[in-house]
Amino acid sequence: MPLSEQEQRLLDEMERHLMHNDADVVTAPRDGRSLSYRNIVYGTILVLLGLGGLLVGVSVPLIVVGVIGFIVMLAGVVLAVTPSRNPLKAVPSDSARPARAPSPRSSFMDRMNDRWDRRQER
Repeated sequence: MPLSEQEQRLLDEMERHLMHNDADVVTAPRDGRSLSYRNIVYGTILVLLGLGGLLVGVSVPLIVVGVIGFIVMLAGVVLAVTPSRNPLKAVPSDSARPARAPSPRSSFMDRMNDRWDRRQER
């Protein structure tokens, strides 16, 4: 079943907004923060050690060992997924980024994105 003219225009507009918003996400600065392979490896080792401690705590009736193993596992996951700040990369300042003024013909989604950006800057 072919799309009506209005549905086709709506689909085209949605595609344009999606491409525009995806381009914003891809080029958005991450403040020099990225996942570190070192943190992922150390976090994985901690998760495995914590899992071993949890299994020992369950198999031997020592609840304290199981709780400590769970805490070590949790710390390993947090370490693995926490982005680290790379001091070698320059951090762009907020003043260097040009502020976008909403145009009178901007769409609803553009206005909502601008409001979200302003809220994140506060």
